[in-house]
Amino acid sequence: MVLPVYVIGSKILKKEAEEIEKNYEGLNQLIEDMFETMYKSDGVGLAAPQIGKSIRMFVVDATPMGDEDPSLKTFKKVFINAYITDYLGEKLYYNEGCLSVPGVREDVQRFEKIKIEYFDENFKFHEEEFEGVRAWIIQHEYDHLDGILFVDKLSSIRKKLIKSKLKTIASGDFEASYKAKIA
Repeated sequence: MVLPVYVIGSKILKKEAEEIEKNYEGLNQLIEDMFETMYKSDGVGLAAPQIGKSIRMFVVDATPMGDEDPSLKTFKKVFINAYITDYLGEKLYYNEGCLSVPGVREDVQRFEKIKIEYFDENFKFHEEEFEGVRAWIIQHEYDHLDGILFVDKLSSIRKKLIKSKLKTIASGDFEASYKAKIA
């Protein structure tokens, strides 16, 4: 089922998400719904807070970008109770957007490598290192679990320049090609 994506101005996007247990009710259906919502919205990642669930879970699927970057050919994952344990390498700028901030794209500085601990959809524990685009996607989605949007990471000058646009979105005056809402 395609779920509405909560946009900037929704209180849930500013909350720190809670861990879940292996027996979280409806987990498999929720994962399926999140992937379906992400695909319908043309995203490469979606965090549970973006669909109104304040839980530490996000999904990613960058396999369509595999022709451009071979490391993405198999990059489809579920991250549950994820924690980035280390940020490595240089900080690089990536141009990114977010389903929760429709119509806005900005350059955001992120680390080129990360180490992360998480459980997959079968609650199997993983400790992995990611770099490049994979690390960038994970950092973006991970921020949602801590109540951080990519626009929060912008310089104060950039924030001032887009402030009215963000207020307009938060007031409900926006267009999106997917189901979106403010709550």
